[in-house]
Amino acid sequence: MAHDPGTPTALSVSPDSGEHWTAEGAWEVAPGIHRIPLPLPMDGLRAINVYTVQDGDGLTLVDGGWHIPEARELLDRSLRSIGSGFGDIRRFLVTHVHRDHFTMATVLGRELGIDVALGLGDKPALDLLNNAHELTENPFHAVLRTAGAGVVAEEWERLQDADEDLRDLWQYPTTWLDGDHEVALSSRTLDAVHTPGHTPGHYVFADRADGLLFAGDHVLPTITPSIGFTVPPALDPLGDFMASLTRVRSLPDLTVLPAHGPVAPSTHERVDQLLAHHEARLADSLAAVDPATGSTAYDVARQLGWTRHLHAFDSLDWFSRGMAAMETKAHLDVLAARGQVTATDVADGVVYRVVGSA
Repeated sequence: MAHDPGTPTALSVSPDSGEHWTAEGAWEVAPGIHRIPLPLPMDGLRAINVYTVQDGDGLTLVDGGWHIPEARELLDRSLRSIGSGFGDIRRFLVTHVHRDHFTMATVLGRELGIDVALGLGDKPALDLLNNAHELTENPFHAVLRTAGAGVVAEEWERLQDADEDLRDLWQYPTTWLDGDHEVALSSRTLDAVHTPGHTPGHYVFADRADGLLFAGDHVLPTITPSIGFTVPPALDPLGDFMASLTRVRSLPDLTVLPAHGPVAPSTHERVDQLLAHHEARLADSLAAVDPATGSTAYDVARQLGWTRHLHAFDSLDWFSRGMAAMETKAHLDVLAARGQVTATDVADGVVYRVVGSA
């Protein structure tokens, strides 16, 4: 949600292609590894990078894309451009459960009998999605209300398609990833590293031999991923995310193969930037808490700037306002864990007060 300084995503050229990072193609990032950008509907990021890894006489794919006809056709066309096809896919390693990463993998997996691997920490989200028809309200609405954003929850309720049934897109994976472990391919080994934060089950995959990190949404080169936009809600998503960044920082310095944006040269450099960004955001959030009455996350979010252009909260669309409120709550919860604010449940949310204020 929040953007960092530097070259904006909309203008970023990827070194593997020499073109804008969303340009159609199967771009070789290393011998036997190609990056395939696939389109996203209704998303400012425009595309997701799916990576193909040569695995014997077949392919392992890292992430699958959003299952829409345009993306499926482009994936087929791009695979054919490197002499492969859907029948050559042996496995999907999905970094996390979000729709733009998981749904193409699970649909193709079911159709073609392909193994689909996903982090076990994302199972509660799939449990919820597979039983969404039994819910009396959108589960994000309760999260929004704890952030003091009841007015946003009302708008989300008004805008949602109550008749949409998406269970075909949320089939369970055939393999659950649990803990840190090695994934053996025919000619390389990937280290599967659990990196909760963006979602509880997020994984990255490190190819130490070739100096690469399939980073999913954990380390992005031009933005910081949304935090707090997950159900069931995690207890401390930002704390988890920052701890996971520190874990990735402890690995050798690797080339970043992100899900969104261009290939980037250094995990160490980017992780340092992300940690500094969130420390600055924590300071801004603390400064925005009303010292007299306290504030909800919604109150604080309305005082902060959003995106790299620091747009006013009220200029955002309703979906982005909800994301902003949930992300701000994640920052305030870290401040509470650090003892800098207190958190008190009230009827319309959680009120945070600065420790030592009147």
